[in-house]
Amino acid sequence: MVSTKPLIGEVYYPPETIVRQANLPDYDAEHQAMLADLAGEWGRIAREEFEWFAPWKKTLDDSNAPFYQWFVGGAVNIVHNALDRHLRTWRRNKVALLWEGENYDQRSFTYHQLAREVCRFASVLRAMGVNKGDRVTIYMGRIPEIVVAMLACAKIGAVHSVVYGGFSVEALHGRIEDSASKVAITSDGAWLRGNIVPLKEIMDEALQRSPTVQTVIVVKRTGQDVHMEPGRDLWYHDLMKLPIAETCIPTEEVDAEDPLFLLYTSGTTGRPKAILHTHGGYMVGVATTLKWVFDLKEDDTWWCAADPGWVTGHSYIVYGPLLLGATSVLYEGAPNHPFPDRWWDIVERHGVTVLYTAPTAIRGLMRFGDAWPNRHDLSSLRLLGSVGEPINPEAWKWYHRVIGKERCPIMDTWWQTETAHFMITPLPGTPLKPGSATLPLPGVQVDVLNEDGDPVGPNEEGYLVITAPWPGMLRTIYGDPDRYVQQYWSRFPGVYMTGDSAKRDEDGYIWVIGRVDDVIKVSGYRLGTAEVESALVSHPSVAEAAVIGMPDEVRGSVIQAYCILAQGVEPTQRLIEILRDHVAHEVGPIAKPATIEFVDKLPKTRSGKIMRRVLKARALGLDEGDLSTLEE
Repeated sequence: MVSTKPLIGEVYYPPETIVRQANLPDYDAEHQAMLADLAGEWGRIAREEFEWFAPWKKTLDDSNAPFYQWFVGGAVNIVHNALDRHLRTWRRNKVALLWEGENYDQRSFTYHQLAREVCRFASVLRAMGVNKGDRVTIYMGRIPEIVVAMLACAKIGAVHSVVYGGFSVEALHGRIEDSASKVAITSDGAWLRGNIVPLKEIMDEALQRSPTVQTVIVVKRTGQDVHMEPGRDLWYHDLMKLPIAETCIPTEEVDAEDPLFLLYTSGTTGRPKAILHTHGGYMVGVATTLKWVFDLKEDDTWWCAADPGWVTGHSYIVYGPLLLGATSVLYEGAPNHPFPDRWWDIVERHGVTVLYTAPTAIRGLMRFGDAWPNRHDLSSLRLLGSVGEPINPEAWKWYHRVIGKERCPIMDTWWQTETAHFMITPLPGTPLKPGSATLPLPGVQVDVLNEDGDPVGPNEEGYLVITAPWPGMLRTIYGDPDRYVQQYWSRFPGVYMTGDSAKRDEDGYIWVIGRVDDVIKVSGYRLGTAEVESALVSHPSVAEAAVIGMPDEVRGSVIQAYCILAQGVEPTQRLIEILRDHVAHEVGPIAKPATIEFVDKLPKTRSGKIMRRVLKARALGLDEGDLSTLEE
């Protein structure tokens, strides 16, 4: 609840002008209404804010918990609400998407133009044999066609599985194989820091072992020569010229619980898990939370500086802004290319009013000093946001002082791929504490528990859990419902385990500390230790491996690896580089270990479990704690 007494610690109060102009729910009133009737309040919001083809019979079905269902029996399609309904209003000619390429080329799409492009590509996909429920893998850079592809899949009831364009052959292959996609969409390449990322080449290699894929659609972005497999590969621009693309098919009516997308996220085992989200609950949760937290107005220009390949991009580049009828920016390239003021130049030229980015990007740009942002007029900014990991107070204060000129509140948001949308975050009128995500949103019920499942006291660290269902929650792990229950609902029965540790201060503010499972966040991206260790061990020189996350002032964490070499293999600096490149090939460049140390043994329990906390304590020079369970 919002406290009326003076808050403890370092507190920043939002400017009165921000509070006065904000069109927000009364936090206390909305939260109390949600606590009194969770399903009733979400049902009211869903009826008032969205269009349904047919009403639902039950707002929340918890009869088969933890497989909760929302808006049961309702007929809807997220694309109808994100595009179609706007075409009946003046928003038809409002700019939906402003795109800027790394090479400064620009394209913009009004709601009418974007809807038409989506409609045409949906017709193409249907002609390619893609039907309701079919999975489609999308592997592209940050170009408008990735947005079009996602929306076109949703329009016909297909399920998109977007794979981040920085992932490698093995990671892409694994996700295609798990989803059993029949169509893949990629581009010839992507621009990043003046270089071409060879996306089509990576896709080709991945498809050598992916027999389910029958068709590959390729967008021409970089223009370099690529192999086009006869009978399988087709150019996007050629398909969009066909008569079939001029036949606009209607948006498919789907059940609220029909799947919308799969998105893979790292877990504590080597195999990434496919998080499944559905049309109805995801739509209601994402749009409502964006409206509450960033108070988007008709004249705002919103920029979520993420990648559509991550959940942040799904929710707050593609679906959320379009559901609210907003104008948003999509930028292709790196924050510091060709100079460290590229982002601030974009803010100035496009008149960005709300900027939402990750602490790792803030820290990276902060290194270049104040002069670069100070060269630009950033007065259009009204609100700032942070996502992906806890933001350290030093970066928070720089972001607030240098970018926001001490007048832009920072919405420090905590949420996950699994939650789909913001869960713990300030509203524009919330007093802020640097480093704290502040309070759960209305209707979001969280707690911090000890090992026994009891709430901890103020400022005591414990497990961050969610104690009541929410509309955008994941429905299952695709193809593995048992893993869904075990992963999220078994530690404290009936309670969702986030995998993060946190503490709650005297004012009720939540401070997220970090992961408690074997997951490392590098630049805000989750990487499972098992996934990286499996990549290392797959090299013939390595017998065993363990990895830990080490603090890094720019990326949050970097990977430090420990390897036991196979018999007869000599430890050399050259081998270190070979193994680093091998991990990059197997998982992706983001997973490349910063350091690799060759060791003779690893600390293990008597049951054979590697004690990564011991490795981390040794690396940081800290107390190793209880070693009674060590093998030796």
